[in-house]
Amino acid sequence: QVQLVESGGGLVQSGDSLRLSCVASGGTFSSSAMGWFRQAPGKERAFVAAISSTGRTTDYADSVKGRFTMSRDNAKNTVYLHMNSLKPEDTAIYYCAARPRTLYTTKNNPDDYDYWGQGTQVTVSS
Repeated sequence: QVQLVESGGGLVQSGDSLRLSCVASGGTFSSSAMGWFRQAPGKERAFVAAISSTGRTTDYADSVKGRFTMSRDNAKNTVYLHMNSLKPEDTAIYYCAARPRTLYTTKNNPDDYDYWGQGTQVTVSS
């Protein structure tokens, strides 16, 4: 069983930056594909970013390309989401997700992930 714990959310102003973290335990992190998704009120959960097991491959939603960067530190069992130039439309609960035993590829469909964190709230005021 894999446990994921997100942190780093908060209330910021438009144009500010935040860094989200997700710490994994209970599984083989270094062989897991990882993803970030978000869910705004009244909307479905949406893909934000994904990273391969080695960190060499990343994928981003068009809405965040050039502003968000996903990275991972396999020695710390942690993935990060660096968010720059935040906009009010980035307001959502952000979830970390894991897909164990998935090497060298990224996944952008929430149905491809087996484990989810509890989420962290990001609110961007205009």
